[in-house]
Amino acid sequence: MSELVEFLCKGDHPVEATLREKTREAMKEAIALGHVPIKFTDTRGGTELVVPLDRKRSDVRAIESNNGSAEIKVVGDLTLDYVRVTCVARIDLATLEGEGHLERVG
Repeated sequence: MSELVEFLCKGDHPVEATLREKTREAMKEAIALGHVPIKFTDTRGGTELVVPLDRKRSDVRAIESNNGSAEIKVVGDLTLDYVRVTCVARIDLATLEGEGHLERVG
């Protein structure tokens, strides 16, 4: 397993949603399209992943409300450095920042 995958699988790390605009509406659009761009900011240069949204495991109900301080949970499976992983991120809708980690699949 690569050092990057190993690092991101250990504990939570700071993340941010890297949308074309840093707005709640842009996040709502990304969720509607089914892919959320998330950047792990504590790696060398940052690690940006486009996470395919698994609607069954994610909790994005808060995006529909007008509560500015709500949080969503984004979960999706992808491959990073030839390793199948699940990305789990909690993102505050007011700042579009939060915490996340990877989990190795299989």
